Amino acid sequence: MLRYSLMRLCLFAACFLVIWGLVYVRVLPSGLGDSNLLWVMLLALVISAPLSFVVLRGAREAASVQVSARVERTKANLAASAAQEDEADDASRAAAQSS
Repeated sequence: MLRYSLMRLCLFAACFLVIWGLVYVRVLPSGLGDSNLLWVMLLALVISAPLSFVVLRGAREAASVQVSARVERTKANLAASAAQEDEADDASRAAAQSS
């Protein structure tokens, strides 16, 4: 999961630098007043989102497999813990009824 997040961040940074360069050489319009940085960040976000959907498909699927495996392990651990609690509760009730 961390690998995918870092790849997304790097893709955003690359888009940001490319757009910043295009704004600097005046191929793209700059923002109004002091909003130039915000303009470049928003444009980089809009461009990097669909790019990451296409370019990082394999990494995203690997991350989702990793997350779903972790969720299944957690569910299994919770079920095992609940079963142990139920057994302990049943044993204590049986001991209380027999005495």
